[in-house]
Amino acid sequence: MQEFSFRMLEDETFAVIGYSGDEKDIVIPDTHWGKPVTVLFDSLFSGHAEIESVRIPDTVTDIGEFVFDGCRNLRQISLPAGLEHIWPYGFARCGIEEITIPERIHTIAPFTFKECKNLKRIYAGPELKNVNGYAFEGCDSLTETCFSPGTMLSPMAFTKNEKH
Repeated sequence: MQEFSFRMLEDETFAVIGYSGDEKDIVIPDTHWGKPVTVLFDSLFSGHAEIESVRIPDTVTDIGEFVFDGCRNLRQISLPAGLEHIWPYGFARCGIEEITIPERIHTIAPFTFKECKNLKRIYAGPELKNVNGYAFEGCDSLTETCFSPGTMLSPMAFTKNEKH
């Protein structure tokens, strides 16, 4: 069983702020009380290792910090075309193998995909302008990246984990 809790935002849309459940396939609702769901709030699914797939509705524009942190079995996710922001650590330590960055995202924040050990492929269109340092830190399986020539890549974007 999937249960979500919501908070109304200033623009009268909703953020999903809580989740309880143990299902492997998650379907996030696109509305709550007849209003669109636009934000997945910080740490929403953090540590839910049982999650294997997530359906994010097209209404979502923001994925907060640590939303999928530690979802190590998450393999299937499609980011909605209307997504505008993924905050730092949004997908840290999750199990995704491939990601396509939607056109409305112009910047990938630091640590967004930190230690995604299974991530092999990244695809992004010409609208992506910046990939910040450490965005893909510790993504040791990464073998294919597709960025437009106009995308500014930090020299530290693809750092390996180092022992201190």
